[in-house]
Formats: sequence, C-alpha cells, structure tokens
Amino acid sequence: MTFPQDLSPTLWGLVTRYSPTGQEAEAVAWLVDHMKGLGATRAFIDSVGNGIGIWGEGPQDIVLLGHIDTVPGEIPVRVEHQNGRRVLYGRGSVDAKGPLAAMVDAAAEVGARPGWRLVVIAAVDEEGESKGARYIANHYRPVFAIIGEPSRWHRVTLGYKGSAWAQLEVQRDLGHSAGPEGSAGDILLAAWCRLQQAREEYNRGRERMFDQLQLTVRGMGMEEDGFRQRAWMHLAARLPQSLPPEAWYHWVQGHLLEDITVKRVGFPIQAFVADRRTPLVRAFMQAIRAQGARPGLVYKSGTADLNIVAPVWGCPAVAYGPGDSSLDHTPHEHLDLDEYERAVQVLRRVLLTLTQNAST
Repeated sequence: MTFPQDLSPTLWGLVTRYSPTGQEAEAVAWLVDHMKGLGATRAFIDSVGNGIGIWGEGPQDIVLLGHIDTVPGEIPVRVEHQNGRRVLYGRGSVDAKGPLAAMVDAAAEVGARPGWRLVVIAAVDEEGESKGARYIANHYRPVFAIIGEPSRWHRVTLGYKGSAWAQLEVQRDLGHSAGPEGSAGDILLAAWCRLQQAREEYNRGRERMFDQLQLTVRGMGMEEDGFRQRAWMHLAARLPQSLPPEAWYHWVQGHLLEDITVKRVGFPIQAFVADRRTPLVRAFMQAIRAQGARPGLVYKSGTADLNIVAPVWGCPAVAYGPGDSSLDHTPHEHLDLDEYERAVQVLRRVLLTLTQNAST
C-alpha cells in the first residue's frame, strides 16, 4: 500500500494497521516506535497494553488520551477526492485513530515545555470494557486532560451520557402452547413494553437527547429442556446525568414483575459533564477562533473514556478531535484531511497556551 507523501505518517500508519478490540498489539507497538522517532522523551507499552509517549520532563502533566482499538469490520484504506476535498477511508479514521493521531502530531510539534510533560496515551479496549482507561485513571494525575474523540475540528465535547447493561431473565415450568398462560418469552416481551412506556414517561418534558433515557435490546433468546423454559433479554441503556447507574437498576426492577430476574452486566458508567469555565475550554475557544471558525460546545448521547478518567482526576477535561461522529462504526467511515490538519493546529495552540505558565 503506497503512502501518500502529503499525508500525516502518524494518521496513515495507524489507520492502515487494523486493530479491533483485543487485537491492538501490532498497532500499539508501531505507534510507540513512531513516537520515539518523533522525538518523544520516553515511549513505552504499559502493563495492560496501552501505548504511551511522553514529551518533556516536569511536575505537571497534560494527558492526551485516545484509543487505538476500533469496532470490527475492515474498510479498505484509501484516499479519495470528494467535492474538491481529500478524504481518508479506513476503519478508525474517525473513531478514534484520527483524533489520536492528531494528538500525537500536535505533541510532537510542541515538543518539550519547561515544567510540563505532554503524555499521549493510546488506550486499548475502549470499544470493550475500557480496561486501558481504567488502568490509566489510577496511574496519572494530570493538570489538564484531553480525550481524543471526534467532534469536528471546530467543536469541543463537554459531556457524554452514562451507560449500563442488564440481563433480564424468566424461568417457568413448561406448559402447553395452547394453554392460557404465556411463555417465558411472552412475559419478557410484555416487560419490555412496560419499560418502553416507563421510558416515555421519564423522558416527557426532557427535550434534549442528552437529558433523555435511551433503552435498546441488544440480544434475546429462549430455551427449554422438556420441563422448564428460560427466556432472556440483554438490555442496554444510555443514561442522562439525572439517572445514575444504581438508580437505573432500581428503576428497571421497579417496573418489572417479581418473577423477572435482573442481572447486572459489565461496568456501568456515570454520565459526565465538564465545567465550561476552565482555562482548558478557554484555550480551545481561542485556538478554534484563531483558525477562522466559530467554536461550538456539544454534549453527546454516547459514552467515552472521558466518563471514566475525568471524575477520578478531578481536573479540567474535555473531548476533542477531528471527524464526523455520525460515521462512527459505519462501513463508510472516512476523515476529511483538511479537517485533520486544522485539528492538529488547534491542539498545538492549546498545548502552547496551557504550558506558557507552569503554575496555571
């Protein structure tokens, strides 16, 4: 595959190395070596497989945390011309190797700054259970944190919704299909209808998607052994700030019949909203204006590693990166290369602004 000479080697190198969750090792190893070549003071792989690049030495850290894993589904990597613009196709070009590459390139351009360390992290497993970010949360204490997620180059993300998962399960004695009682599957489907009605009631008067409860069935099935029936439904929720995960589990149980078991699955995540009145947000606003655009602040209905690290670190934190997030996880994922370059320059200016004074 021929490397386009006017393209960022960081971006091209990451996108051409397919790395779905659980298969990140090759891409991480390449990126660590690449960051060494870009002048990183240190670059290494930590004990859970995250790739770390550090520029500078000092008591204060700015952590730029991206993720190097993608959802499955390899997309042929190529550059195309569309309406006078060049775009890069490839899995992860938007979510979220584009934002990660932009952070690496910006840190390399800024280089070492007196009193500061620029810590770029390529986290693993973000599309899984975020084991990379969970490990990082307990090993760094930055002054500022920037999470690499697509928001378009002129916008900054201040909030992400929370998430939680549950498995609903019903077991009952097997009866004749012509009998008056429904099957275990019927009971679960009726329960789903009740939850949908309760969700509509909860969302009434909440106009913003960010403030609403979203429910999705991610899997369901039924089995029997001649004596007993078992039905199950895997339920996923996107949670507003007003409904923490613990409260959501109680909400679910409160709308179900007693014979339905609710089992918690995975790691629930609380919604997070950043303070917009921080030096970090101001630095982004100034940097975006300097590139000739009107900056925007957005709140997203998804969940990101920002939700995991920001409450632990307690420092000013936002998510930022080039790319149209509506292309996340789609077979059409592609990144506008002009947008990428603008995002690099925004990040560069932000880092220079934040490190001008080591006592900021």
